[in-house]
Amino acid sequence: MTPFFEKLWANYQSVTPKAEQIRNSLNLDDYEYFNDHVAFRTLNIKGHGIQFLAAPFIREGYKQCGTYIFQQKKLNAIHLESIVNPLLPKVFISEILIEEFSPDLQKTLTDCFNTVNSNKSDEDILTGGRTWDFEYSKFSQLSEESEYAAWIYAHGYRVNHFTIRVNSLKNKDISEVCDELLKNGISLNDSGGIIKGSEKIGLKQASTIADNILLKCNTSGKEHPIPSCYVEFAERFEIEGKQYNGFVAKSANHIFESTNRKINQ
Repeated sequence: MTPFFEKLWANYQSVTPKAEQIRNSLNLDDYEYFNDHVAFRTLNIKGHGIQFLAAPFIREGYKQCGTYIFQQKKLNAIHLESIVNPLLPKVFISEILIEEFSPDLQKTLTDCFNTVNSNKSDEDILTGGRTWDFEYSKFSQLSEESEYAAWIYAHGYRVNHFTIRVNSLKNKDISEVCDELLKNGISLNDSGGIIKGSEKIGLKQASTIADNILLKCNTSGKEHPIPSCYVEFAERFEIEGKQYNGFVAKSANHIFESTNRKINQ
């Protein structure tokens, strides 16, 4: 990985114990490029939407290559690819459409994210995490409306997941990777099936269930287990003689649920 992505990985690994376990079990350090994509979450208010998080990568030589709509979850997303080095991870950025939710949700998230200092360096913003006090009651209330909203309230700006490029691994396909993980006691997200997608559509995906971390409620001082981040796996196939580099909304809709509280209980 480049130094930029190494810093993102280190920040992500600090709240995702499974990441290092999987990196070691799959011998990922044997591969110069093992990341398919890295993902971020945000909300569509001025100064904090998709383009805000895309800007640092565009400055690093990335371009936007795809757009996606998730009507049920009330999200939009894009993905970017490097035009400098195609082997660098793609970047998937999604945003919650807060105007489609309650006034309470809109106010909570807007007030929180307005505390983010947009004058920081790109790396500091992307690894800055939550910059506001954590209230478990607010987290629970947000979860009832949107698990996605609750996650960004709990974590702020940080990598949501890294994705292992199964195509880079020697003598393994995604089924074999999933079997190996399950044998090692690593739980996988089975929403929509453990493996989502197909060779026919150009992409198969799977993901772990997010690790829980303890966050302290500012008011009570009590610590609560909160879903943090997860590890995804992607195997890509050729369509009409060219590798498919996009994303499949139906599959991604299930992958989003890797951070849901209900799936983590």
